[in-house]
Amino acid sequence: MRYREGGDLDTSSIQDRRGRGGGLGGGRGLAVGGGGLGVVGLLVLVLVQVLGGGGGGGGAALGALEGLGQGQTADNSALEQSCDDSGDANSSVECAVVADIDSIQDYWSQTLGSQYVPTDTVFFSGQTQTSCGGATSGSGPFYCPADEFVYIDLSFFDTLRSQFGAEGGAFPNAYVLAHEYGHHVQNLLGTNQQVTPGEAGPTSGTVRLELQADCYAGTWANHAETVPDESGAPLIAEITQDDVDRALDTAGRIGDDFIQENLGGGTVDQDAFTHGSSEQRRRWFLTGYRTGDPAQCDTFATDDLG
Repeated sequence: MRYREGGDLDTSSIQDRRGRGGGLGGGRGLAVGGGGLGVVGLLVLVLVQVLGGGGGGGGAALGALEGLGQGQTADNSALEQSCDDSGDANSSVECAVVADIDSIQDYWSQTLGSQYVPTDTVFFSGQTQTSCGGATSGSGPFYCPADEFVYIDLSFFDTLRSQFGAEGGAFPNAYVLAHEYGHHVQNLLGTNQQVTPGEAGPTSGTVRLELQADCYAGTWANHAETVPDESGAPLIAEITQDDVDRALDTAGRIGDDFIQENLGGGTVDQDAFTHGSSEQRRRWFLTGYRTGDPAQCDTFATDDLG
């Protein structure tokens, strides 16, 4: 994956809370997805429920510092200095994430028009407070409908390689982010209201929600090399077949069956599925990637999830 040189990166949709502290506490709403990371995602759901989370309904986006823990602030000054050119994304993970988010939100803004409301991604380290409750690095990336923010500790990308055995790389990282923004799209469109919080199983609404977010990530990937930023040129210059293969490798390693068998107790229990099997996750990402059409991502209207 290669990013365009000489473009501008917009860090205004990032809240950089790294190194700022902030305790865990209660919240409202229910976090979605946990990056679609099976066991990791379940940790988020359990954490939020224990700390007082409620239903998965959304609401108006909160102000830039809403939901910060005591003594916790967001400071983008260092990020702005290190990521002032889109070419910086070719050598910096954090700048690549900024470029990915800019591209993803440009895509959805142009695809959905006024229906799409841009939102923030929160960078944190260790732990942070959200309107869905407290979260830690072990929670994995997730989307909180209550404040409409995406949350991520960037060290998670290292965890994908070291713990999950993923090949990793810039494009798989972008896939993870695009999946979370897929949940934001679902929240804006009211799709998550079709799902009963906490339900599980191979054909559950929870699994359908996650597979649709994978498909939405694929539709962005289809258009990533052509979707223009404010200058009229795309931020992403090239996505190769190797990049796509790496994303599919990641999708396979965050399927419920792979995680249960390799990182859990060794036994696959489909009744506990919350994100879909490895095969399903690969299939729905590819559906979005090959068609580039969000209308093909209606996982709620099919009896064949793969």
